[in-house]
Amino acid sequence: MITGIGAVTPVGLDRESTWRALLDGRSGVSPIDAFDASDLPVRIAAQVRGFDPATVLSGKRLRRSARFTQFAVAAAREAVADAALDLDGTAVDRDRVGVIVNCAVAGFDTVEQATRSLLADPPGRIGPYFVPSSLTNMPACEVSIDLGVHGPVSASALACASGVYALVEARRLVLSGEVDAVICGGTDAAITPVMFAGLITMGALSRRNEDPERASRPFSADRDGFVFGEGAVVFVVESAEHAARRGARAYARLAGGALTADAFHVTAPDPQAVHAAGAIRHALAHAGVLPEQVDYVCAHGTSTPANDRTETMAIRAAYGAAADRLAVSSPKSMVGHLIGAAGALGVMVCALAIRDGAVPPTINLQTPDPECDLDFVPNRARRMPVRVAATNAFGFGGQNCVAVLTAPHR
Repeated sequence: MITGIGAVTPVGLDRESTWRALLDGRSGVSPIDAFDASDLPVRIAAQVRGFDPATVLSGKRLRRSARFTQFAVAAAREAVADAALDLDGTAVDRDRVGVIVNCAVAGFDTVEQATRSLLADPPGRIGPYFVPSSLTNMPACEVSIDLGVHGPVSASALACASGVYALVEARRLVLSGEVDAVICGGTDAAITPVMFAGLITMGALSRRNEDPERASRPFSADRDGFVFGEGAVVFVVESAEHAARRGARAYARLAGGALTADAFHVTAPDPQAVHAAGAIRHALAHAGVLPEQVDYVCAHGTSTPANDRTETMAIRAAYGAAADRLAVSSPKSMVGHLIGAAGALGVMVCALAIRDGAVPPTINLQTPDPECDLDFVPNRARRMPVRVAATNAFGFGGQNCVAVLTAPHR
């Protein structure tokens, strides 16, 4: 069961403000001010604004933490409070609470800053917290330290599929009986000059600098790349028995998930979408859900020409005739690509769609690509009952991860 959700995103510093912005179709894309991008051909991003890490951490803990860790700790605290998971009480055994916080890029900003300092003339000093602050596992470890939980702590890097996989793995831990609950999700923060230079060289990013709010255009005929973003989304996932025992309210049941590999290319998706479709099929089977029972799909929907086309193919192949009745939308049209947190945001959207009977739109979709021919909920949120929802995440290297959620008492 998903009993708590916390979020730090380009459109909100918590769960409910992010959700309202998504339903309102509000974009969080704007000109970059995290660094001087004036000489770059891409000068826009989806930045988290108004976040003060000093309200989350202080002293040495603040100095030793990179931005992606700060986001994760803030989101984890919100998720735990939302779940009313009383870690100081007798109803929760701290030894049976795990943490899984995944990311794709890790402390890239810390590494870049340290490199610039070392190469300066005269060379700057590298601080004692440089190494630990940049490691992939630091968000998970800092969350564990912050909350004082002693169950399994892990972090995996699956590129853009990282956030969904955190929940798939959390579900396995819970079902194995090893833990009662897992604090899990995804985080990333790497809006830096070197990262942007690399993505620009790849040709991955939208160049709509003069119209940033309309730059991310999933499934549109004139899409030209994704918008890079940052943020964190974290959940409390616990067994149904544990949630019931402590009287917890559940958003949704994490019913199933699956992971497959294209084994095709380091960045490009398999153009036949065979194994992306396989991930969807396996996830539905694990969840005990038929394609025609799914109401909503939160798409990976990056706004790149190849991804959107192959994702459409994967959905059609996996859902068959039921694909035409699905509502499908991409929140990346509003928050850009949160990389390690992207899939976790998709899970949040599914859970809140089940709770509220509403799905967010795909904005900037005036002229759909003829090859992307599903119902992408264009431009306006839709009120509709959602009993079963799924989210797709497809990462560099061909890692395909899908999670299926159902209403808590379905």
